[in-house]
Amino acid sequence: MSGYAAVRGLPHHQAMRRLSGWMRDYLRRAALADFGCAIVGVFAAAQLRFGNDVTATYIALSLALPVLWLAALWLAGGYDVRFIGTGSDEFRKVLNAGVGLTAAVAIFSYAVNLQLSRGYVLIALPSTTLLDLFARYAMRKRLHGQRTSGRCMLSVVAVGHESAVADLVKELRRDPYHGLTVVGACVARPGECDEVADVPVYGGLDDVTAAVKAFDADTVAVLACPEMDGIRLRGLAWELEKTGTDLCVSPALLDVAGPRTTIRPTAGLTLLHVDHPQLTGLRLVVKDLFDRCAAAAALIALSPLLALLGMTIWLSDRGPALFTQTRVGKDGRVFKIYKFRTMVVDAEQRKAELLASNDTDGVLFKLRKDPRVTAMGVHLRRWSIDELPQLINVFLGDMSLVGPRPALPDEAGRYAEHVHRRLVVKPGITGLWQVNGRSDLSWDESIRLDLRYVENWSFALDLQILWKTISALTHGSGAY
Repeated sequence: MSGYAAVRGLPHHQAMRRLSGWMRDYLRRAALADFGCAIVGVFAAAQLRFGNDVTATYIALSLALPVLWLAALWLAGGYDVRFIGTGSDEFRKVLNAGVGLTAAVAIFSYAVNLQLSRGYVLIALPSTTLLDLFARYAMRKRLHGQRTSGRCMLSVVAVGHESAVADLVKELRRDPYHGLTVVGACVARPGECDEVADVPVYGGLDDVTAAVKAFDADTVAVLACPEMDGIRLRGLAWELEKTGTDLCVSPALLDVAGPRTTIRPTAGLTLLHVDHPQLTGLRLVVKDLFDRCAAAAALIALSPLLALLGMTIWLSDRGPALFTQTRVGKDGRVFKIYKFRTMVVDAEQRKAELLASNDTDGVLFKLRKDPRVTAMGVHLRRWSIDELPQLINVFLGDMSLVGPRPALPDEAGRYAEHVHRRLVVKPGITGLWQVNGRSDLSWDESIRLDLRYVENWSFALDLQILWKTISALTHGSGAY
């Protein structure tokens, strides 16, 4: 759950008592999948390295490594229920287990002078790790499908102000793959409302423990709330410890992610240290080099398709195939963006008569059924094919593959002061907004995602967004 820090001071046996039936089934299936991947990996290594001449030593090792693989995963946190279905965190545990077990085998064989075949080890453990990553990915996708239909969810009691609770409910309903559903709320001023975003209000900040029992909740999410001070929060943690209920606490800096935060005990206080985002330096040079090289390669590979699409658009109404428009880039610098034309030639002249029908809030202008969109343009927009010419902008350095949505000058001119923060990086062809709803997002949600990207940018995050973009385009939702 992005933006929330889990507080878990429970002994392992206490935490296990809170496991739901589906969690136990998931962990059992994960362990079986892990064991099966290890069996395939080690025996494939034995066959590839030795063929039919495998010795008793390697038969014994092939039988032992799957058990050692399960132990390595357990030590690396691969069976921690906090990371079920979370994707990158779960995959990182598997990778850590693979690296750790490989290092352990190498050190042990060196210490006891065991003459192991390096070819066998270098096939067995990496192949086991790779197979297990695919297995965990398949399990994760299946779990997300179940959560979309309302199964395999954890029930949450949200604690905080009404607006914060409503935002959490909205976010979790939009993205059910998180596996959390708010079943009740305890608010700072309980007498003012009976429910928040269709979620019943049980009581105030002193009624959280009773609410957990009433709703049989798995987790308590404490949102940024000045009234929930340290003493009260500590007492709540002690009460929840008795029942093995998870406690998640939202920091005030909601959109600052883990890599930028560290816990520093200072003078008896637990302080959350927040590093500045890395917006300059070598990492940015690497990002720019990757963007330009990837854009150049994509333009060369897709050139026949781009030419065919351009010709088809021109033949449809004899209008220009490309649409150019002024956009605002990094540090407010304007540039010409390139897209395939999806609207009639005089679309900009007809915009004024449609402003009253705007389907979005804020400064954006979007129509779900825009009469200016051509028949071919509907299909181009659905699959975001119209954005392919923006690879030219990436190659020229005006844009990045991943970044905030490129803004129109009149939009940027109406930005609130804090929104200008999104202009400190290059705009992108895709971004968090693309993989979290696209045009279905409200203005505030789009801005929140853009600012989250700016504050937490990393090369790994870019790769993750690019991977998720494929799924978003396949579903075609939120595009109009």
